[in-house]
Amino acid sequence: MKIILLERIEKLGNLGDVVTVKDGYARNYLLPQGKALRATEANMERFEREREEIEKRNAEARAAAEKQAEKIRGAQMVMIRAAGETGHLYGSVTTRDIANALKEEFEVEVPRSAVQLEKPIKLIGLHDVKVRLHGEVVETITLNVARNEEEAELQAKGEILIGEREEQPDVIEQVLEEIEAEEAGEEGEESAETSESEEAGENTGESKEA
Repeated sequence: MKIILLERIEKLGNLGDVVTVKDGYARNYLLPQGKALRATEANMERFEREREEIEKRNAEARAAAEKQAEKIRGAQMVMIRAAGETGHLYGSVTTRDIANALKEEFEVEVPRSAVQLEKPIKLIGLHDVKVRLHGEVVETITLNVARNEEEAELQAKGEILIGEREEQPDVIEQVLEEIEAEEAGEEGEESAETSESEEAGENTGESKEA
């Protein structure tokens, strides 16, 4: 399906670009979220008539996102989780957890889809996570996942980093193998969360028309 982008979409294009995407991605995400219009002749004419207003709204949204970005710029959030001796969590830290923590700690409210997490975090340690507040505004925060506050303080100082391969290669290789085996059989909510970003990635090579 050909669409007109109403804001910058990573891996697709900028505001006003006409691009081709899969029908499902357009119908299920871009169109209902108001991020694009079908590239019909009528909509093309409508876009050109309203372009100035659309660009103004986008600039206002970007400015609001930048204010939110200032609140979390360089932030480090501590998340206490139960874990075994190897540092493998009994569970995981998900995009929902991160979005909830951002709202509670910084009063920054974002949808789970704004948290750029390739897969759930399953090891204690320091993890960099990107948060997309707007198509043109992205901030990176650090998650300090630890078993207790004392461990979190040590990790913040770089004194213990179980998640680092170079620190404990044998242990970490074992943990990573366990994670891979576990993920091989996993299905459900977290795989659904990543489908949106995967869909966008599949469209990277799609044709773009100005």
